Amino acid sequence: MGADRYRPRRTRRTRRPLGGPALLVCGALLLTGCASMPDSGDVRRVDSSPGTDADTQVRVYGVSPGKGEQPVELVNGFLEATTSSEETLPTAKEYLTKGAARRWEPFATTTVLAQPPEVRVEPDPGERDSDGRTVVLSGKRIATVDATHAYRPGEGDYEERIHLSKAGSEWRIDSLPRGLVLGEADFQRMYYSVNKYYFAELGPDASNSRVGQDVLVADPVYLRMSIDPVTAAVKALLDGPTSWPDPVVSTSFPSGTALSRRDQKLAPDDSNTLKVRLTDRAAHVGEARCARMAAQLLFTVQGLGQSSPEVGSVRLERQDGAELCTLSRDGARSFAPDRVNGSGAHQYFVDADHRVVRLSDEAREPQAVPGPFGEEGAGLRAVAVSRDERLAAGVTEDGRSLYVSELRSGAQRGGAKLHSQGGGAQYGLSAPSWDGLGGLWVADRNPGAPKLLRLREGADKADEVRLPDLEGGVITALRMSADGTRIAMLVKRAGHTTLRLGRVERSGGESAPELSVRGLHPVSPRLEDVDAVSWAGDSRLVVAGRESGGVQQLQYVGTDGSPADVPAVPGPNGVEAVAAFEGQNRPLIAETTNDGIVLLPPNEDWKTVVKEGSAPVYPG
Repeated sequence: MGADRYRPRRTRRTRRPLGGPALLVCGALLLTGCASMPDSGDVRRVDSSPGTDADTQVRVYGVSPGKGEQPVELVNGFLEATTSSEETLPTAKEYLTKGAARRWEPFATTTVLAQPPEVRVEPDPGERDSDGRTVVLSGKRIATVDATHAYRPGEGDYEERIHLSKAGSEWRIDSLPRGLVLGEADFQRMYYSVNKYYFAELGPDASNSRVGQDVLVADPVYLRMSIDPVTAAVKALLDGPTSWPDPVVSTSFPSGTALSRRDQKLAPDDSNTLKVRLTDRAAHVGEARCARMAAQLLFTVQGLGQSSPEVGSVRLERQDGAELCTLSRDGARSFAPDRVNGSGAHQYFVDADHRVVRLSDEAREPQAVPGPFGEEGAGLRAVAVSRDERLAAGVTEDGRSLYVSELRSGAQRGGAKLHSQGGGAQYGLSAPSWDGLGGLWVADRNPGAPKLLRLREGADKADEVRLPDLEGGVITALRMSADGTRIAMLVKRAGHTTLRLGRVERSGGESAPELSVRGLHPVSPRLEDVDAVSWAGDSRLVVAGRESGGVQQLQYVGTDGSPADVPAVPGPNGVEAVAAFEGQNRPLIAETTNDGIVLLPPNEDWKTVVKEGSAPVYPG
C-alpha cells in the first residue's frame, strides 16, 4: 500500500567552507552549533549532543547578503540560500536584482550534482573595468528533476553562468539559469520521493485480468520538503502522471481538476480524515468514479513522514463544501496497490535434483512443491510461481522448453507451452515471470530469432511482444511488475549487462492483443554490470551489480533511477540471483556462488538454507 515510498531524510547538515554567509539550521531539537530562535532578544548559539536530530524535521534558513560582498562571495551566499527550507525562497531572491527576481523560476527544474557546484569568476577583459562580472558554476551532474517532479538520472559535465551587476554600490545577480542546482547531499535533505497512484490502462487485457480493472500503478516523483507535504502530494497527483508512465495509466480526476482556492493547506483532522475541496471540474462525478478518485488520493498521501499522520479516510468535497464521497482505508481495500502482489507466503527455488521446492515461516526446511514440478525427474533449471500460488511455470535444464502446471497433488505436467531453438541453456528461454493480472512473460534468447513472449493464464498460444531496438543487445533476464505495466530487463550488449525498465503498452482487441515495450531507459546507470534484479516494492527494485572496477554490491534503486532511501544491504559474496517480495515484509533470498541458497530475515544476518540450489523466487 505504497509502503516503499521514500521517507524524508533527516540527516545532519554538512557544509563546505565558505567565505560568505552560512545558513541557520534548526529543528524541533537544535543541531550542534545551531542558532536558537528565541521569542525575544538576540539570536544565540547553543549546542546539543551528536545524533539528537536523527528523528527531527530539519529546517534550514537562508541568510541575507551582507554589505560589500564580492561576486564569488555573493554567489556562494545565493547558492546557500537556495538550500533553505523557505517555501518560496525569499532570502535567495535578495541576492538578485528586482528584474531577475521576477524572472527566476526556481522550481522549474533541479539539477543534482555529485558535490555542491564549484564557483569561479570567468576572465572577461571586456568587463574588467565595468560594473559587470560573470561567475561560472561547474560540477559533475548525476540527475535532474523536471517541472513535473520526475527524477531523471544522467551523468555528465555541468557548466552554467551567472551574471552580476552593480545595484547601487552592491553586487547583485541579474541573469541566472532556470531552476536550482544542488549537491547530492542537499538534494537528499531537501527532497523526498512520493508515489502518486494512477490506474493501469489494461486495454484488451481488461476483461481477462484476474484482479479486475482497478489496478493502481505507482508514479514516483520528488517533492521539495516543506511544512505542507500533504498539500504538495495532492497537487502533484492532480497535475496528472509524469511523461514516462502516461501512455499506460490514467487518472479518474476530470481534466483540469484542482484544489479549491479555499482549500490550499491540507492536513488530516482529529479523526484522521483528510477533507479535500475540489474545483467545479469535479462537481458532477458519479459515486463510482469519485471512489476511484478518493482511492488515488488516499494511497498517494499515506506515509509522508512523521509530521503527517496516517490518513484513515478521504472526504472529497465540491467547491461549496458539499460532500462528493468519503472513502476509508477499509473501504479502499479493493483498490489497494498491494492486492495484486499475492501473499508472498513462500519462497521457491530449484534444488540440486532440479525439482522445485519451497520455504515457509512454519517449515524452514525446503519442501518439494505438490504436483509434477516437485517430483523426481522434473528436470528444471528455472521456475516462476503465479501470484496466487496456484500455477507454476518451469524451464527445462537445457533451456529449450517451458511447461506450466498446477501446484497440487495429482496435477499433470502436460505438453510444453513453448519451445526455443536457441541451442543450449544460455541461448534458450529465460526464467519466466508472472504479472498480477495472470500473464506469464518469458524471453526467447535464440540468437537467430530473439523475442519476448506473453502467455495469458499460461495458455497454449503466446502473444509476441514488440521490442524497441536493443542495438545488438540480448535480454538475459526479466521481471514483471505486479501491475503488469512495467518490465525490468537485464540486457547484455558489448560484454556488459545493464538494467533497463520499459513500460508495457497494450492495444488491439481481446482476441488479438498487441503488446509493446516502450520507453526503455537505464535504471542503475552507475552500475557497469548487473547480475540480478527483483521487484522490491511499488516503485523499487533490488539489484546485484558492480560499478566499473568495483566489487559486487547489493542495493535498492527506485524505478526512476534514483537511489532508494533504504539502509545498505550487506551483500553475500557472488550473488547470481536475488528475490524480494513487493510487500517488503518478507526476507530477501539469493543464490550465491559459494554458499548456495541464502536467506536474509528482517533484522538478522544472512543464513544458508541449502548449499546446492538455484533460481530463487517469490510468487511473480
